[in-house]
Formats: sequence, structure tokens, C-alpha cells
Amino acid sequence: MSQQLSGLVVTPAGTVPGRIRFGESISAIEPLGGPLPDRFIVPGFIDVHVHGGGGGDTMDGADGVRTMAQFHLQHGTTTMLPTTVTNPVSELLEVLAGFSAARAAGGELPDLPGVHLEGPFISPERLGAQPPFATEPRPEPVSELLAPGLIRVVTLAPELPGAAAAAHQFARAGVRVSLGHSSDDGSATRELLDTLAPSGAVTAFTHLFNAMGGIEARRPGLATLALLREESYAEVILDRLHLHDDVLRLVLSSKPGRVMAITDAMRAAGLGDGPTELGGQAVTVTEGQARLADGTLAGSVLTMDQALRNALAIGLDWAAAVELTSAAPARYLGLSDRGSLEPGRRADLVVFDADLNVSSVWLRGQQLV
Repeated sequence: MSQQLSGLVVTPAGTVPGRIRFGESISAIEPLGGPLPDRFIVPGFIDVHVHGGGGGDTMDGADGVRTMAQFHLQHGTTTMLPTTVTNPVSELLEVLAGFSAARAAGGELPDLPGVHLEGPFISPERLGAQPPFATEPRPEPVSELLAPGLIRVVTLAPELPGAAAAAHQFARAGVRVSLGHSSDDGSATRELLDTLAPSGAVTAFTHLFNAMGGIEARRPGLATLALLREESYAEVILDRLHLHDDVLRLVLSSKPGRVMAITDAMRAAGLGDGPTELGGQAVTVTEGQARLADGTLAGSVLTMDQALRNALAIGLDWAAAVELTSAAPARYLGLSDRGSLEPGRRADLVVFDADLNVSSVWLRGQQLV
């Protein structure tokens, strides 16, 4: 059934006053003159790194995945990768089974292409808010975790023994290899990326500048390599807390088309201030900031619609903001059927009202919010 919406349509070429016609996919975008509804139409958001929201968490199993997915759908996320925290491999296999059950049950959820495995193959020196179950990426546990065919992204510390072999093992399975939670001085990162490049592996950096240190005069670290490697993508937590606005501007100028906004949201997203947890660790949310008892930032309570509003607030135009929230993550995951408003793409749509609040969300042409 053909449907249509009119307003300011945010396309890769810019914002066009017009009408978008669609069924399951977009059939046409027609420029219009005259008075139009005071609203913006953007492609559905794609969040490649999100732990929870609305009281649910990836680690809770099927019910937790569904709860968090339903919550983030309300905020315009139409594709998401539920993300784990560091746990023993046996428990992570149970989490993967729970994700599979949640996806198989169907219903009104965002598209769930797979899981982002954040840990256990990270540095014990750079856990951030991760539980203390870091371990080396030996071939056997990597094979066990790959066997269900559910992992789409893995976060890996490049300096760990066996990291290069594990990165190739993941890449051969089609998994995106994202470097992070690392204390590397930059040398292991450079070597790993150089060995992966000829294979065509897709690489990234996990929540850039967080849990990896900054840029030092004689110690470039992951952050410098992230800015220098044109082929690699980079996640940024776009809550204006994890990164200073000027640092974000530096990242955007250094990596055009390769920067992805993520929420890194935890179960407390949408629940307001108060006590909560992440990976079994006590967390307190105060004025929208989630921290461990020692003050360490513990993920976020961000949603993707707020990430887009934050991008606009620091001076990006609508097309540039949508590049962060939809287009770049679609390219990163190889999802060529979504991420931008163009004829032939999926009709995954988010409509914002004049006050920049989400007024409706459409998935494959079906209105779910």
C-alpha cells in the first residue's frame, strides 16, 4: 500500500521541502512548494553500540533485549546491535541465545541484525565500567562465540596476546573489528590494522577517546591512529559529556563519512536519576550522568533522537547530523538498503515535530510509533 508524508525531507543532498512516497521502500521524493507541515523527516537511526534502556539490558536475556529494543524504537532507532559487557564466555553464550530468542519472537521491534560483543577480549587496565572478566582472545573461545553466527561487531584490545589472530578470525566470519578498551601506545594498533587491511576487513574504534586515553606527544595511542586511518570508522558517544564539543569537531573534520553516533546506553536510559547497575556493578545516575562509585563514567542514558539534537546544537546541519546517526553506521554494517532517504531504500523513517520531538517512527513502511 502506497503512503506519503510531507515536510522537510532530509536527503543526502540536503533538506528538501517535499513529499516522500513509500510502501516497504521509498518510491519517490517529490519537491513541493507552498505551505508544508512544520516537521522534519529523517532516516531511521542505526545504533551499533547500546547496552540497554527502559529498564532492560542485553545481559538479561530475551526479555531484556525486547524491553530495551522497544524503548529505543520510541526514540527513532530502527536498527540496533544489543551490546554485551565483559563476562565469562559461558555466560556470554547464554546472552547470545537470549538475543536469538528475542529476535525470533518477532513483534514490533527495531531490526536486530546481530550483537556487538564488547568484551571479554579487552585490557584489564582499561575496563572503564566493564566488569573484571577480561581475558585473552584465544582461538577456542573465539570459535565458541562465533558459532551461533550472531556477532556483527567485536570490541578488541589490540595489544592482547593473540589479538591479531583473533581479529582475522572474527573478520573472516564477517564481523566488524572495533578496537577499544585498550592501553596500547599505538604500535599494536598500527600493526593489527596493517595486517587486516589487505583482507578487506571492516574496522573501527570503540567510543573514541573513552577507555583508550588521549593523544600524547610521544605516545599516539589508539586515538591518534583512529584519526589517521582513513579506512576505519569511529564511534562517538554523542551526549556532549563523553567528548568535548571541540574534540568532536576535530574527529568529524579528520574522518568525514566515517564517524558514527552511538548511545552506549544502559538500562537506566529513560528511567531518570537514581541507583541502577551495569554488568552487576552499582551505578548512580545524577542529572543525566551515569557513574560508578569512583566517579568513572558508566555508559550513558542517551537516546538517538537526543544524539541528533546534540549534533544540531553544536552547529551541524540536518544532513550532517543524519550522516552520524544513520548513513555512516549503515555503511559500516554493510546495510545498503537503509541509512538514507532515497528511492529504493527501506522506508525506515523518523518524523520530528517543530520542537524537534519524535512524533512518529516507521519501519519498512509500517508505523510503529
